[in-house]
Amino acid sequence: MTNTNQSTMRRAAVLVAGSWGTALASVLANNGYEVLLWTRSEEQAEGINRSRENSKFLPGVKLPDTIRATTDLKQALQEAELALFVAPSGAMREVAKQAAPYLSPDTLVVHATKGFETDTLKRMTTVLSEELERPLEQLVVLSGPSHAEEVIRKQPTTVVVASANLQAAEQAQDALMNTDFRVYTNPDVVGVEVAGAIKNIIALGAGLTDGLNFGDNAKAALLTRGLAEIGRLGTAMGANPLTFAGLAGVGDLVVTCTSKHSRNWRAGYMLADGTPLEEVLSRMGMVVEGVRTTRAAFELAKQYDVEMPITFQLYEVLFANKAPRTAVEHLMGRLRTHEIEEIG
Repeated sequence: MTNTNQSTMRRAAVLVAGSWGTALASVLANNGYEVLLWTRSEEQAEGINRSRENSKFLPGVKLPDTIRATTDLKQALQEAELALFVAPSGAMREVAKQAAPYLSPDTLVVHATKGFETDTLKRMTTVLSEELERPLEQLVVLSGPSHAEEVIRKQPTTVVVASANLQAAEQAQDALMNTDFRVYTNPDVVGVEVAGAIKNIIALGAGLTDGLNFGDNAKAALLTRGLAEIGRLGTAMGANPLTFAGLAGVGDLVVTCTSKHSRNWRAGYMLADGTPLEEVLSRMGMVVEGVRTTRAAFELAKQYDVEMPITFQLYEVLFANKAPRTAVEHLMGRLRTHEIEEIG
C-alpha cells in the first residue's frame, strides 16, 4: 500500500506511544493509514521521527514511513477518522479528557487497554464514554492474544473487536485487518473487557508458579481455574459466557500466561523470589496492568459477591506482604478442594 498518495490517505491517531500502541500504529500504517502516534515525551517523539524506531519499547524494528510521532494532541486528532486509545488504565481518563476537545463526532473511537480504573472500578469503555461524552454503543474495544513484539514483526495474530454497534465493530475490523492481523467481531463488550483485564492477574500467578518451579501441572490448574474466575466475574457483570471460550478469553489467557513476552508473567516470575513489588515494577520499566487490576478485581469480587481465590491470594502477595510460596501453596490446596466440590 505504499503507492497511496499521502494527501489522500486516511488518517488515524494512536494515543499513546507504548509498545502496544506502536505495534497497532504499524498495523494501521501497513493498511494505508497516515498515523500520528501521540506521546507526552518530546524526546520520544523526536527519537521515533529521527530513527523510525521506538527504541524504548520495541527496539530493532523499523516503523513505516507513514507513522509520525507528535506531542501535539490537537495535531494528532485533527482529521483523524480513527482514534485508537492505548493509554494505560490508570492514565486513560486523563488522556481522554485531554483528547475530547479535538475529537470529531465522526471519528471512530477504539481502545485496546486491558484493565479497570482502580478508584471507580469502571471498565475502559465507561471511562471513555464519560470523558468523550459519547454513548457506549459508539465505542469499540480491541482485545485478544497479541504480543506487541510479534505484531510489529508481522507474525500471524488474531484478535477481536467488540461493540454493541455492529457497524462500528466492522469499521474497526476493516481498518485493522490484513493477512497478518486477523480481526473478528463480537457484540459482548463487557465480556471482552473483563477477560482482557482479569487474565493479567492469572498471568501474574503463572509467573509465580514458574518462578517457584511448581511445574506444568500446577500452571495448567491455575489457567483452568483462572478461566473460571474470569467467567464468574464476567457473567456477574453481564457478559456472555461464550466470550470466555474465545480469543478474548482462553486465547488471551493462554498467550499471556505462557510467554516471556508477557509483562505480567515476568513480574510474577520476579516476585517469586521475594523481590519487593516496588523493585519489580522499577526493573520492568513498563506498566504492569495486572498489579492495578488485582486491586480492582479484589473489590469487584466483593461488590458482585463472586469467589475469586486466585485474585485474593495474589492481592495478599502484592499488597499484604504474603510470602509467594505460601500463597501458591494455599491456592493449589484450595484448587484441589474446589474442583472436587464442583464435580460433586
